[in-house]
Amino acid sequence: MTERFDIVGYARISVDDELDRDNVSIENQKAIITDYVKNRFPGSTLTFYEDRDRSGYTFEQREGYQAMRKELIRHQYDILVVKDFSRFSRRNSRGLVELEDLRDAGVRIISIGDGIDFPNDDDWLKIQFQFLINEMPVTDTSKKVRNVIKRRQADGKWICAAPYGYIVNKRKEFEIVPTEAETVRNIFDLYNNKGWGYKKIANYLTEQGIPTPRMATAIRKELAGEECKLKPKTAWSIITIQEILDNDFYIGTFRQGKYTRAKINGKDIKRDEDEHIVIENHHQAIIDYRTFAATRALREKRSTSNYRGNKKYSNDYTGFLVCGDCGNPMFSMSRSDLKPAYICGNYQRRGLAACTSHHIRVDKLDELVKIYIRKLMDNSTEILEKLNEELDKETDDIAETENSADNLAEVLDSLYEELKITKRQRVRDILKHPEQEALLSETYDEMEEELQSKIKGLNHQIEMLSDKRNTIIQVNRTAKTSIEVFEDILKKEKLERNDLELLIDQIKVYENRIELKLKPDIDSILRSNVSEEKELTNEEIEALLRETLVQTAQKRKNREFSIDVICDGDPLEIFTDNEGGVIFKKYSPIGELSSFAGQYAEVLYKVGGCPVLICDRDSVVSAAGIPKKEVLERRVTPMLEDLMERRAVYSRTGASGENLLFPVEGIDKAALSAAAIIAAGDVCGAVVYLSDGREKAGEAETKLVSAAANFLGKQMEE
Repeated sequence: MTERFDIVGYARISVDDELDRDNVSIENQKAIITDYVKNRFPGSTLTFYEDRDRSGYTFEQREGYQAMRKELIRHQYDILVVKDFSRFSRRNSRGLVELEDLRDAGVRIISIGDGIDFPNDDDWLKIQFQFLINEMPVTDTSKKVRNVIKRRQADGKWICAAPYGYIVNKRKEFEIVPTEAETVRNIFDLYNNKGWGYKKIANYLTEQGIPTPRMATAIRKELAGEECKLKPKTAWSIITIQEILDNDFYIGTFRQGKYTRAKINGKDIKRDEDEHIVIENHHQAIIDYRTFAATRALREKRSTSNYRGNKKYSNDYTGFLVCGDCGNPMFSMSRSDLKPAYICGNYQRRGLAACTSHHIRVDKLDELVKIYIRKLMDNSTEILEKLNEELDKETDDIAETENSADNLAEVLDSLYEELKITKRQRVRDILKHPEQEALLSETYDEMEEELQSKIKGLNHQIEMLSDKRNTIIQVNRTAKTSIEVFEDILKKEKLERNDLELLIDQIKVYENRIELKLKPDIDSILRSNVSEEKELTNEEIEALLRETLVQTAQKRKNREFSIDVICDGDPLEIFTDNEGGVIFKKYSPIGELSSFAGQYAEVLYKVGGCPVLICDRDSVVSAAGIPKKEVLERRVTPMLEDLMERRAVYSRTGASGENLLFPVEGIDKAALSAAAIIAAGDVCGAVVYLSDGREKAGEAETKLVSAAANFLGKQMEE
């Protein structure tokens, strides 16, 4: 009886391959795969996935491959067939790893042109060699492309989009766009002759309804009947104005080679000006040289009057202050005739039409912070005494760990010596009894493996003792530093930014009140001590912490702010950096296993084929199957917090009107299944499978997250 399989065929073509369409076209690849499957596996099903205009150097940018990979991981197909391995990957290292991942998932991979059936014919050396050969054209092409670009740049041929004010005509020449050129001249005139700044010019152009550079490009493409994928903004930006004023293209200078790239698909690196390719009087100018030179001189003059290595005006509170009414960041006022202060950024840009000033002076902000430092110092006597007791124990604890490490080191030395003797004896015995080489090798392999295992275990114990010693020193140094830091802050006439980063998360300024959000550890100390062992509600504690701040003014009425202390976080751990500075980090039991959790997330992703998140009670600590930059350290939603509090297991049913579980703030991806992690009776986090398009969770996904949550919980108990 002929065995039948579910087979998937994969075809790919890149832009460069288009030059050789008869040989590697998608259609040709499919035809070769179809004929092969008919002859080799008659009666089997064949499904195709393809990627057009996609490089073989990466896997992430290939939509067809990623969709196929999910199905392979789910065991929807038994065999993957490609015309040859160059269609699968042109990157040696990544291609081999991907091949092993598919093999570990139980997938059989056949490369017709290379004559490889993996893992049935496990000639790994041949496969490595084939991938190495396939990568060579990519690196060779990269060199050729670089050479072509350099030659075109040296010949004065433009290889990018034309700057605002110009278009590239059919003769490949730069042609001025009259309306845009007039806007460019107007920008230079406003800056040079009227003394306007970047922001004022940008606001003026926006209010006049003049299309931004991207809008102008979109309009031009629309009129030509071309598709435009750009999503232009209607408001001119400060950066756009700066770039126009700084671009010598407008005086007819052709400048290229501003950036280079260190490796294929790498980041662009800015080059020094003396490395640029520059051709003067290359095209028709919009601005004359004298105007451009005057602009450059003015820009240098204006910038020297502000920041040039040393701050003229303090802005230490920038980033901490937010307008309570409109939510915009507050901006520092830089006027020598007024005391340093902050006002609403929306008001600064648009005036009373947008918001009110919310004016708050820096000296009042310093006074505000010191009020709560004093409360902290006054109410934390017991805590500080405990910290000082720990300092006294430091010497004894360090000596104890060092003695233990010394004892283990002696045992380790003896094991290393025993291993050397065993290896020498192995050679002697094989030389004496060559006919018993196989048996002797097996015996000595077992002996050496046992010794290596013991050595590895001892090394691990020594490392743990070393970590313990360093932790003792670090924690006690932190305790001492923390006490000194709080005392020093109170002595300072003016607070510095590093003081604020130690204490404050955010300050919201309203017209007549201020909401102060302290770091969670600071807030928890204040609240626990203010309650004085009485069972008070949060509202009662906040009432005890409430203060009043008065801001006086010579020509205006005094303003009185009521201060409320708010916090929605958990306590942090205290650490120090190498310089002895204090660092607070949120404590997370899952965070202790972050490396292990990351590996476990990868395993779950490979087994289930769905994106995986592992969270603590506050945020995402590990992820797999989804770009990590999108989710790591993002806060979990109240919905997931509720699931954890209920110690529940969630499984999406796909029922009409079902309340979907969205686990991460700012990420519009619903959960497929989720389970709370419980260790020693406490909820520590959750394991989540995100939906990859499926509307219903299978039994397998639910069991996997439950098993993962139980396993991680047990790991934290050990």
